[in-house]
Amino acid sequence: MEQRILGLDPGFAILGFGAITCNQNSTQPQENSVKMLDFGVIRTSADTEMGQRLCTLYDDLHTLVGDIRPNLVAIEKLFFYRMANTILVAQARGVIMLVLAQHQLPYVEFTPAQIKQALTGYGNADKHEVQAAVGRELDLDEIPRPDDAADALAVALTAWYQL
Repeated sequence: MEQRILGLDPGFAILGFGAITCNQNSTQPQENSVKMLDFGVIRTSADTEMGQRLCTLYDDLHTLVGDIRPNLVAIEKLFFYRMANTILVAQARGVIMLVLAQHQLPYVEFTPAQIKQALTGYGNADKHEVQAAVGRELDLDEIPRPDDAADALAVALTAWYQL
């Protein structure tokens, strides 16, 4: 059975996305497969008014969900490190949650440590180790850029491992 998983790395200036298709064969698990479908980022400009930036995230994410038609969305949980940035990311997450609710899409959330553990076997792995694991798992010639897109693919793969 084919599943499409959309991974999201939430951000206000840059929202990373990565979509994968997964085929699960319960009678022959060795035939399970995963492929990259798409990846990229939604960008908002710092010189644009905040409300308009949220509208851009909303419109672009709405279009993306319509194009990808995921069965499941996987989101990286909010990580607190700087209060000002955390508030902006939380606002972007609100937009994400609204779009998912409008499309009636189920979602799962993972902490950065859970994603690192799932992909590398080590919860404190560095970004390069995680990105290398994404490349290996999806049989890619090079790591997707920018980093936010590769991170979103890592989130999607984490959800695939949980199915």
